[in-house]
Amino acid sequence: MTIMQEAQRGVVTDEITAVAEGEHLDPEVVRRRVAAGTIVIPCNPAHAPRALGIGEGLRVKVNANIGTSREHCHPDEEVDKARAALDVKADAIMDLSTGGDLDALRRRLLDLVNVPFGTVPVYQAALDAIDRRGAIVDMTSDDIFNAFRRQAEQGVDFTVAHVGVTRQSVERLRRQRRLIPMVSRGGAFHMAWILHNEMENPLYEEFDYLLEIAEEHDLTLSLGDGMRSGALHDSNDRAKFQELLIIGELIERAREAGVQSMVEGPGHMPLCDIEPNIRVMKTVTDGAPYFVLGPLVTDIAPGYDHFVGGIGGAIAGYHGADFLCYVTPAEHLSLPDAEDVRQGVIASRIAAHAANLARGIDRDVDFTFSRARNELDWDRMFDLCIDPERAKQYRQRRTPTEDPRSCSMCGSLCAIEMVEQYLRDEGKKHK
Repeated sequence: MTIMQEAQRGVVTDEITAVAEGEHLDPEVVRRRVAAGTIVIPCNPAHAPRALGIGEGLRVKVNANIGTSREHCHPDEEVDKARAALDVKADAIMDLSTGGDLDALRRRLLDLVNVPFGTVPVYQAALDAIDRRGAIVDMTSDDIFNAFRRQAEQGVDFTVAHVGVTRQSVERLRRQRRLIPMVSRGGAFHMAWILHNEMENPLYEEFDYLLEIAEEHDLTLSLGDGMRSGALHDSNDRAKFQELLIIGELIERAREAGVQSMVEGPGHMPLCDIEPNIRVMKTVTDGAPYFVLGPLVTDIAPGYDHFVGGIGGAIAGYHGADFLCYVTPAEHLSLPDAEDVRQGVIASRIAAHAANLARGIDRDVDFTFSRARNELDWDRMFDLCIDPERAKQYRQRRTPTEDPRSCSMCGSLCAIEMVEQYLRDEGKKHK
């Protein structure tokens, strides 16, 4: 029985209890939201990661993507990237590998990673089709579903299913004048397959079979974003909302089957489009958890897209997004390395924390940090900050000589010490 089915029966599972304790909420509140589908806890029993709640009333969480490519395939590097993501406290990790022995790499990563672990099974189905039959468009329905089943059996906790890329949504995209028609790799696989075979997307047409696999393994489904915009020009267009309407209907079916599901989106969009996108998504899906890439709020910052995604992620989190898929400095340019992963996670964690603060969560953390700053308690500040390693490096790079309590920016002209001194002296005068 899945966590959602247990919650629908009124059972507070161990996973629900752990999430409630970590979020300082009543377990019964978390149970009701899991039962309703507004919170998911990706937790395949074959992997049993640390319980992580994503959704209504919880902190915004951060996912880190790693994975080989056909151009650059070094499994040891992916293990290093996973370790880097865990070191800087990514809440979840996804393997998007498209090169090498995917099953072997996935097993290594699952043994290492103690947080929810996600994949995109159609990647493996497509690569197997190339090896066996010569082309992605020659993969079969069985190839696709077998990839989901195989990865669920290995212990994958959540998987992407591009169920909203259908004959109907593809036809709408063909009629629409997008600047960049499609940037989703999984979406492109399905679109090419639909057009070549003149058949419906198997994940949509046989969605009930996908739900059977997910229910058997308590596999959380992450639905869609095949139609996400790859340019600001295409933000919040008809193709994207067509996909979202389809996904909204399938979310209902997933809930009826007791299968945990969240929704993906939205890609590149200007700041002003983020709030309406989230409002429509939450309305159409009746509050399903929203897993967003970025959003990326400008197209012209290659090399700095972790900043771009951080800006968009903070706004999205404030307006109701639940799960931020990080963006690294290498986005749009190359496969990231471990340092890129580290920077991407930290940028998204800052965005998530900023969103949490705006929603009234974890204000005490910043209060405690600011008190330590006022007391020039560097050790306490390092304990509380998002990236202690980087903070210590800057502190040690130019050690103050005039006043060791201050920093080398101000030295003996430290505003905090000066005010403290004169307030103290003023207090003595009035005693």
